Amino acid sequence: MGSEDGTPPSAGVAHVVQRMQRRLDALPTELARRRVFLGTYLRTTQAVGAAIDRAGFEDPGWVDAWDVAFAELYLTALDNDLAGEPVSRPWRLAFDAPAELPPLRHVLLGINAHVNYDLPQALLAVISDDDFGDSTLMDRRRRDHELIDGVLASRVGAEDDQLTASGAKNLLDRVLTPLNRLASQRFLRESRQKVWHNTAELQRARAAGPQAYAVRLAELELLTAAKIVDLLQPGQVLLRLAVAGFGVTLPPPASPLSAH
Repeated sequence: MGSEDGTPPSAGVAHVVQRMQRRLDALPTELARRRVFLGTYLRTTQAVGAAIDRAGFEDPGWVDAWDVAFAELYLTALDNDLAGEPVSRPWRLAFDAPAELPPLRHVLLGINAHVNYDLPQALLAVISDDDFGDSTLMDRRRRDHELIDGVLASRVGAEDDQLTASGAKNLLDRVLTPLNRLASQRFLRESRQKVWHNTAELQRARAAGPQAYAVRLAELELLTAAKIVDLLQPGQVLLRLAVAGFGVTLPPPASPLSAH
């Protein structure tokens, strides 16, 4: 249900989709490899918007704001990189990945940087410290967070078919398609569970002050970058992820005594 003036619940997401499309259209030929992740992300964002409009979440307005905050982190990284400005280590590795890597690998690199590093930050942008103290509200936020899994899982087959139709998958990839799809759904679910944990860890650091937050965010940046380095290794990456996992987990914060 939209607002009284007829604005759909996913108005923010719809605007983000337009911005993504403009960037997709403007990507220079020498950066064609980035079209794969950006196109995948655009279609996924459209699917989230459709789920918001059909009341697929408990708090559609919050999910719209969250998805906009999430997308903004990617768009900012992309714009900064195109302008020659610094970006985080995970995005640096993803953006600089060899052009000759299979398209699926470029998608996974982008997903890793965006989900493992950006997503906890996006959640914190739309969940205040006071909100974290409201268990009923946080249960609702967590359920909406989990409902995103269903939207993403529904896209796995379609995005896999898109790669196959484009000729971007070799024979072995096609033979392994059923296993790859199961692996994709598993790592999406697993990484989101870890994202929720990491968000709580970052929130505790945020409540302790800017310096504590900066330290924990730097830890998350390093963990995500290390996972991307692993994804850059040769081999059937989805099968490897099915065994080793996709997400990263912030350890408990170091105690003051451990620094001495």
